[in-house]
Amino acid sequence: MRLQIKNIRIVDPSQKKDSVGDIFAENGRIVSKLSSSADKVIDGKNKIAVPGLIDVHSHLREPGQEGKETIKTGTRAAAKGGITSVLCMPNTKPAIDNAPTVEFILLKAQKEGIVNVFPVGCVTKSSAGEELSEIGVLKKAGIVAVSDDGSPVSNSQIMRRALEYTKMFKLPVISHSEDKELSKSGVMNESKNSMILGLRGIPKQAEEVMVARDIMLAELTGGYLHIAHVSTAGSVELVRQAKKKGIKVTAETCPHYFTLTDDVVRVYDANTKMNPPLREIKDVEAVKVGLADGTIDCIATDHAPHTAEEKNKEFDLAPFGIIGFETLLSLVLNELVDKKVLSLSGAIEKMTHNPALIFNLEGRGTLKEGAIADITIIDPKYSYEFTKESILSKSKNSPFIGRKFQGGAAITIVNGKIVYTAIRD
Repeated sequence: MRLQIKNIRIVDPSQKKDSVGDIFAENGRIVSKLSSSADKVIDGKNKIAVPGLIDVHSHLREPGQEGKETIKTGTRAAAKGGITSVLCMPNTKPAIDNAPTVEFILLKAQKEGIVNVFPVGCVTKSSAGEELSEIGVLKKAGIVAVSDDGSPVSNSQIMRRALEYTKMFKLPVISHSEDKELSKSGVMNESKNSMILGLRGIPKQAEEVMVARDIMLAELTGGYLHIAHVSTAGSVELVRQAKKKGIKVTAETCPHYFTLTDDVVRVYDANTKMNPPLREIKDVEAVKVGLADGTIDCIATDHAPHTAEEKNKEFDLAPFGIIGFETLLSLVLNELVDKKVLSLSGAIEKMTHNPALIFNLEGRGTLKEGAIADITIIDPKYSYEFTKESILSKSKNSPFIGRKFQGGAAITIVNGKIVYTAIRD
């Protein structure tokens, strides 16, 4: 297919480009000009083209929990959000600790998915924290990183070996930073609000202790560490100091950690329950500073679907997690760009160029000639209300239902093909 996007503002942080022009794609790649006339011409007037968004932290739930989400439904929700590639976490059933499961996910994605799916393998077998997975076999099967997401690697010696072993495969180790003894039985941030609400709190130190430990182990081993879903001011500072020392560490945060505080838990809505929990305003501000000064490299969703039956329980009993594919871009635009925390280019970099570099996604996260034609077209004037009825994800567990947004994805292009469009002719 030959595609032309004409007269559009092109924002590509990988080339430090922000100018109006045309984009051409042929046979799934970005080209400087087409071999013949375009099969499809898109008028880009008043729109913005950026490299396809890459979400480095999501849960597609397949195999094993198809009642919550599938690769088919999850990738359609991602496309609606302007996301062209997702990294899916390994806490499936069975867990992604063996080559057949990796191959199953890749085959399903090829047959039923509409965006690129990159599996993350387990650090330890069954994420039990006791024995390293066969990481070399998983790498050969197609994983791009390892993590026991949701189940931190509590044993420091095993985490050390993981950081050492993965160096030969150039695989980042994604740390779900949580000391389970400190967070034990907690359901929200430990604060004045948890006392008022009578809910068991999770201290910030439950996250920060593990961030500190894993940074020390990364320094010891020279391994490559990526800190998932940073939520506290202390974690931001730990990562900042580690980078100053030259330790190989990168970090991500999620839109809810720069948008919401634990004040929203006061209505006992289980859609405000996530792990790590929503923190206090000083943490929200520190996360924003960390994004602005480059301490935090990526913005990810931690898309975690749960059924209505699971979430419609007492706050104590409901599972952690919220969906995020369909609100990622709008929250970044409204909370970071509109409020001048980040420039548009700076924000896009954390969802395109940086993820591609960190996770070695060659040919993605850029609009350079020869790159894979993953493109997100943004309509900055698109106003909408995020409603339960509009959600494409199989689950509807979002604290942002009812929120009004300005700006979102208009067209999502994956490998040169249009997979989602909101443009009304």
